[in-house]
Amino acid sequence: MTTTSTDRLTRLLALVPYVVSRDTVALESAAAAFGVSEKQLIDDLNLLWCVELRAPDPYCPIDLSYEGGEITVSQAESIARPLRLGVDEASALLVALRMLAEIPYLEDRDALSRLIAKLESAAGAAAAAVSSQVSVQVEARGEVITRVREAIGQGLRVHLTYYVPGRDENTERDVDPMRLLFVEGQSYLEGWCRRAEAVRLFRLDRIGDLVVLRVPAEVPDHAEPVDVDGGLFRPSAEDVRVTVELAPSGRWVPDYYPCESVEELGEGRVRVVLRTRDTRWVRGLALRLGDQGRVVGPPDVAAMIRGDAERALALYDTV
Repeated sequence: MTTTSTDRLTRLLALVPYVVSRDTVALESAAAAFGVSEKQLIDDLNLLWCVELRAPDPYCPIDLSYEGGEITVSQAESIARPLRLGVDEASALLVALRMLAEIPYLEDRDALSRLIAKLESAAGAAAAAVSSQVSVQVEARGEVITRVREAIGQGLRVHLTYYVPGRDENTERDVDPMRLLFVEGQSYLEGWCRRAEAVRLFRLDRIGDLVVLRVPAEVPDHAEPVDVDGGLFRPSAEDVRVTVELAPSGRWVPDYYPCESVEELGEGRVRVVLRTRDTRWVRGLALRLGDQGRVVGPPDVAAMIRGDAERALALYDTV
C-alpha cells in the first residue's frame, strides 16, 4: 500500500498523543493500531527524533525511546493532546451521521443517536449549529430495503423492476445481491446483474418492485465490488465523448455533471467533454441549455439534437 506524505504527517501527529496518554506502548501494538508495519513505525519514530518544538523551550527536541520493543515519549507537551476536529470537519461528520439516522429500518439506532449527541457535545455549539442547518434525506422504500437485506442475509437471488432514466424505460432484472451501499445521499443495491453479466449498482428508489427468489445467489469469483470512494462515475471504452461549448450562463454544467475535461475559452466561456453510453440524456441536457450552450461534436449527436429541437418546435405550431 502506498503511503503519501499527508498520510504520514497525520500518523505522526496522532502517534505522539497516543503514546503519551498510555505512558508506554509496545511497538507491535502501536504498529497494529496505526495499520503499519513495525519497520514503518520505527521509521516514523526516527523522524520524530528530528522534530524540535518551541515549547516548553525554544527548539526543544522530542525525547523518545523504543528500546526493548517499548515506546516512550516525553518533552512533547505542545502536541501531546489528542487532535480535535475543526468546525468544518465536525459539521461534515454530523451531517453524515444524521443522514444514516434517516435510513429506514436501521439497526441499533439508539447507539447512533448516542454517538451524535456525544459528537455534538465534543464539537461545540458552532459545529452543531452549522450541521443542523443541512437536511439530508435518503430516498428509499422501506420494504425494498427489508427485502434486499433478507436476500443478502440468506444468500438468495432477487428479481426486480428497475427504472433507467437515461432511456426512460423499466427493465426486468435477475440480480445476485452482493451488498447494500449508501453513497452520496442515496441507497444502492450492488449485485451481479444476470442480464448485463456484470456488477451493477441499483438505486433503491428506482426499483419499482423486488421479489426475493428461492434460488441461491451465484456471484462469480471474478466479480469485483465497485470502488465508490472516488464517486459513482465510471468511464467506459464504450462511452460516447460529447463536446459541449458553454456560455458564461452555462458554467454550472461541470458542477452538476462529471466531465472528462474542462477547457477555458475566454470571456467566461468553457468547453467540456462529457462521456455517456446513451446520448439521450445529453440530448435532453442540450435542449434544456438553450442558448447557454451547444453540442459541437460528435456530428451525429449534434444532428440528432437539431432534429429533437425541430420536432419540439413543430409541436408548438400544432397548438
